[in-house]
Amino acid sequence: MVPGGYENSVQQHAAEALSAQAYFQRLAKLIPQLPYAAIDDIVAALLQVFTEERTVYVFGNGGSAASASHMMVDMNKGTTELAGARRPKVMALTDNVPLLTAWANDSSYERVFSEQLKSFLRNRDVAFAISTGGNSPNVLLALETARERGAVTLGMSGYHGGKMKALCDICAVVPSDNMQMIEDMHHAMLHSILIAVRARLRFGKPEALSAAAGRFQK
Repeated sequence: MVPGGYENSVQQHAAEALSAQAYFQRLAKLIPQLPYAAIDDIVAALLQVFTEERTVYVFGNGGSAASASHMMVDMNKGTTELAGARRPKVMALTDNVPLLTAWANDSSYERVFSEQLKSFLRNRDVAFAISTGGNSPNVLLALETARERGAVTLGMSGYHGGKMKALCDICAVVPSDNMQMIEDMHHAMLHSILIAVRARLRFGKPEALSAAAGRFQK
């Protein structure tokens, strides 16, 4: 999230919030502008890590923290019916509240994600950052930590991608400066990723999965 971003967004878009219909009309105009190629690349990268039986660590702040937890639930629970398929391994760094508050209290909030990654992350795991503005210090530090440890870094952002864009191997940026619409699209994008990954795991042959994701060998 962007510091003060919620208040700025409310003021900037107050005139556009006259009705629910107006909001959804603007949202509909944003859909054709989504970064579909980057979303497809994220699908391929996730297929790669799942084929290698590695782990995805997802994180964010505020509404993006909720998106991270939602993704974790969908990817873990939403793929359990795939008989014989490798189950995705996804962990949300947002969900262990005692650990988050321990790091925030004893060190700094900036380190709440990076310190968790130092404990769990292996080479070629995935660090998946979600941030509407792309400039949250704890998200940036986590991505830097992940890159130092040889992980694949993925991200979803808005505005122009912020500083996190340069730290991500793939970053899907929603081209909007409306925080609520960015979060709406992040949820929809995560659902589209789930559906695509689940379908490929269910119907794709192992060699096809490897070919689709081979571009992301490091």
